[in-house]
Amino acid sequence: MALALAAPAGALAAQQQADVRRAQQAYADADFARAIASAHRALGQPLGRLDRVVAYEVLGFAYAALDSSRQAQEAFRQLIFLDPNREPDVNLVSPRITSLYANALGQVLVVRRATVDSATFVAGQGAAAVRFQVSRSARVVTRIVGQGLDLPIDTQLAVGATRVDWDGLGSDGAPVASGDYQVVVTATEGQNDFAATVPVRVRHGAVDTLQHLSSLPGYTEQPETVRPPRDWRPLGVSALIAGVAAGASFALGSSDLSGESRREIGGASVLTIGVGLFLSLRRAEPQPVEANIRYNQLLREQLAQRNAEIAGQNLLRRRQVLLTIVPGPSP
Repeated sequence: MALALAAPAGALAAQQQADVRRAQQAYADADFARAIASAHRALGQPLGRLDRVVAYEVLGFAYAALDSSRQAQEAFRQLIFLDPNREPDVNLVSPRITSLYANALGQVLVVRRATVDSATFVAGQGAAAVRFQVSRSARVVTRIVGQGLDLPIDTQLAVGATRVDWDGLGSDGAPVASGDYQVVVTATEGQNDFAATVPVRVRHGAVDTLQHLSSLPGYTEQPETVRPPRDWRPLGVSALIAGVAAGASFALGSSDLSGESRREIGGASVLTIGVGLFLSLRRAEPQPVEANIRYNQLLREQLAQRNAEIAGQNLLRRRQVLLTIVPGPSP
């Protein structure tokens, strides 16, 4: 029996969709009366949501083309209730159609274009933005629902584009559990209300810790000892002594000094210069620089203090939760 009923049911659905397609084709052919008749015929039958949206859209367009403003706005109101985010493309339709659609939108209460921005932040130190539009001034309540949670996060009187921030925390101030949730935006005006739902997904992660420092940026340790520059004074003194000895030998004259004595004076002069050269070339022992020693000591103390602060911050960071909030899968 089930198989016997399947074919007629499928044929009926095909016929209903065919009526919607005929209405679209008639509107494209500028046969507005036939488009209206086909759309009404389709709407008189059980239709899926998308087919009903298309049928009301064709009705609104066709009535607008025939200057039937009241019927066009009524069709657009039904379209808006079915799909608040669907609106005429201003690049493809006449200004009259967009004007009638705007008038119809102002006559009904709907929440449109509800979205949640992707965000990653430390729990309690950031927020994800929930954005939506309210067609008429209304009391708007935004809630987070899911994982055993139904938490109001904002209540306000709003109209037009609106933003609400959610910090990812539950009623107890702790981060909500990871998983899938729904942001439910409900607008209420008198006896009328409208709710829009946006799926979101929450993930938990670890907060990055800070690396300990091996040096302070912009500061470097200074050498604590330095070697004095070479002292050429011993060589100068020895050269002076050798010169004086040589001058004295010449002053006394060759007759007063024997050859052996002159050799002794020459040898002593060479030895004196050699000693002076050795003393001048010898590397001096490094000498401590008190100012640099004190500077390095202060620098090490500052580095140790900064690393102690980093250790304390890392202890806190290991207890924190990194939240990532992204749009969830469509239901």
